Amino acid sequence: MSSTEQAGPSDKVVLRPRNVAFDWGSLPLHYVDGDPLATHLFNVMHLLLPEGEEWFVRTFKEALPLIHDEQLRDDVIGFIGQEAVHAQAHTQVLDQLTAYGIDVTPYVEQMQFLFGRALGNRTHHGQNSLVERVALIAAVEHLTAFLGDWVLNADALDDVEFDPTMLDLLRWHGAEEVEHRCVAYEVMRYFDVRPARRIRTYLVIAPALMWFWARGVRYLMSQDPSLQNVPVKKRRPSFRRYRRVTAKGLFPGPMLIVRASLRYFRSDYHPSQEGSTEQAERYLASSPAARAAAG
Repeated sequence: MSSTEQAGPSDKVVLRPRNVAFDWGSLPLHYVDGDPLATHLFNVMHLLLPEGEEWFVRTFKEALPLIHDEQLRDDVIGFIGQEAVHAQAHTQVLDQLTAYGIDVTPYVEQMQFLFGRALGNRTHHGQNSLVERVALIAAVEHLTAFLGDWVLNADALDDVEFDPTMLDLLRWHGAEEVEHRCVAYEVMRYFDVRPARRIRTYLVIAPALMWFWARGVRYLMSQDPSLQNVPVKKRRPSFRRYRRVTAKGLFPGPMLIVRASLRYFRSDYHPSQEGSTEQAERYLASSPAARAAAG
């Protein structure tokens, strides 16, 4: 099923956190087709997302007392719960990367600075600071909804050797991103319906995230213990090697990312156009981790 199967704005579900658990004891070092680059393209999420999602949680807890629409408040509470669980799930993978000899601390500390201080609360700027951060999160949530829709439909991931526990984590997370894809956008519009802020904040945050993602891949490749005897030049990821991974369908290609970005700028944009709630719910009903969490 492709992303053309779209949900309408009225297609709503009750958002709730699923207290999933994963066992990483048997996670291979290179869990995507035995390919270091393909694996580390995904591994950046475990370094980048926990701090980002904790920032989401702090920001939306700050916004919650200012929201007087009961339905939106309920959605925000569900969103906060889901994002908190996402952060915990990705953080747990870091222990396994550390066990393989990958020092994640320097990169994680940079993310702590970025989301904790550089993008933190600016109380002396008043409500405008809060709305600006909500708009930045709405922009990020557009990208995570795009990625969630992509991973749910990436059949190539089923055709290669891909660690099943990691694939379940990615698709569980992706399905919940699709499930709650409208919340940050609706909160932003609750405070500011003007398109200028939406567009401006996307132009700020999306290139920054791409840069941090590429930087994270370079860092992980430099730390990979299996590549320590490989010349530095060959260890360094290149756009050409990235394109080989995307040509296999193992990671979103650059044009998919560009087209997703352009959709955010459309005058008739709404997050419900990104992915399918029905498909997300189907996956969450079959996900081993989500089913175990449901008891």
